[in-house]
Order: sequence, then C-alpha cells, then structure tokens
Amino acid sequence: MARSDHKPRLGVWKFASCDGCQLTLLDCEDELLQVAGAVDIAYFPEATRGSVRGTYDLSLVEGSITTLHDAERIQDVRRRSRTLVTIGACATAGGIQALRNFADIDDFMAAVYAHPEYIETLSTSTPIADHVPVDFELRGCPISKQQLLEVVSAYLCGRRPVTPAHSVCLDCKLRGNVCVMVAHGTPCLGPMTHSGCNALCPSYNRGCYGCYGPKENPNAPALSERLDQLGMGRAERLRFYRTFNAWAGPFREESERHET
Repeated sequence: MARSDHKPRLGVWKFASCDGCQLTLLDCEDELLQVAGAVDIAYFPEATRGSVRGTYDLSLVEGSITTLHDAERIQDVRRRSRTLVTIGACATAGGIQALRNFADIDDFMAAVYAHPEYIETLSTSTPIADHVPVDFELRGCPISKQQLLEVVSAYLCGRRPVTPAHSVCLDCKLRGNVCVMVAHGTPCLGPMTHSGCNALCPSYNRGCYGCYGPKENPNAPALSERLDQLGMGRAERLRFYRTFNAWAGPFREESERHET
C-alpha cells in the first residue's frame, strides 16, 4: 500500500450503514491516541464536525451504495484518496440491506414508508468494490479492532495488511472449543466464514452467523449437506445464508441454489 512522506491525512467516510465499524476506531481507546498522533484525521464526521478539504492519503469507507447520490459520491471519494480501504460487511458485501437485492424494492418501500413516492433509492445495495477500485477490504460486522489497527499500522509502514485467511473453525480449535455442530447438532457457518471474531459465538455454544463473510475457497455445498443431515430444511438453509453477508459471492450462490 502507498506510503506518504508527510503526516498522512486520514478520511473516514460513511455510506449506507449503522456506523458500527466507524465506532470501532473510537473504541481503540489507548491505541487511538497513538493513531491520532501518527495521522492527521482530516475528515471523520462521527468524531468531529471539523474537516479538511482536499485529498486524503488513506480513506476508510464504511457502508454500501444504495442511492444514485452515493454512487456519485464514492467516485469523488476515490478520486481524492491515494489508498482506499473498505471496512465492514456493508462496504465489502452490501450488508444486511442487500436482502433487497433478492426482492422487489417497491414492495419493501410500501411496507416501510407511508409515502414511498418520496423515497429515491436504487433497487440494490452493493459493495464499494462494485463501483470503484478498492485497495484492501476489511471484513466483519462490526470489524475487529485489532484488524483495523493492523490496517492503519501497515499503511504507515508501507506494507500490505496481514489478516488471517482461515476459517472460524481454526479459531475454535485454538480456543479449545468443542464443535457446536458435531457435539450438539447446532447449525454453524464457521466452516466457511472468515476469521476475525475469535470464535465469539461458538465460545458461548452458539453457531457462527457468518459476520466476517466467506473465507478463501469455502465449500458451501458440503456445509449444506451437513445442515440437511441435521434436519435443516431447504427454506431454512436459504435464510441461513442470507444474513450480514448475504450478497457475498459464496453465500449468495449457495442461498440461490436453495430457492428452487
């Protein structure tokens, strides 16, 4: 990733999202002071009203593209950013709001708004990478504080961030967890989900919900076969894959396989 000789200017941008991933930066507590000392936080509406116009060395982008206005705005953010990193499931996979991609947006608006004719929106919720080139994607709902610090540190050191590529299953083994699917027959997305949460849900005897999206080379059909053996019906499996990362390729393709 690119490195600047001056104190890097950091911009934090929000699109369609809940702000949870931006708040992860503020949740860095003691480390936040070090981050603030190493970069010039030039734009971060969640934390301050002040902003510095111009270009940015590193932009952290949260949220998906759901309106024509945001589709235009992300182009401007990309032009003004030397390095652009997407943070969170909304920015990397369209987020929970990407469930609209499987249905009729007009039906959704009619169910939610008293006057849907005043609403201007796209029929889809799509990740940032569908609209502009992205230098690195940081997954999670929300993202990991440690992984976020790694991204910022890597930028400052002029190297590519190092984040684990293995599944949640390996984290369970490292924590000494008993497999909830093998021991209790609990449906779990852990075998095909990217590491990052330190196996939070399985550590409390709950199945993984896939917050960190698909890992490299997931085997979704094999997981579906096991879910079938556990008694999960076709409709249940479809809903199982449609959560925070419903529009991520492997999750989307597997859920669509269960539509018929």
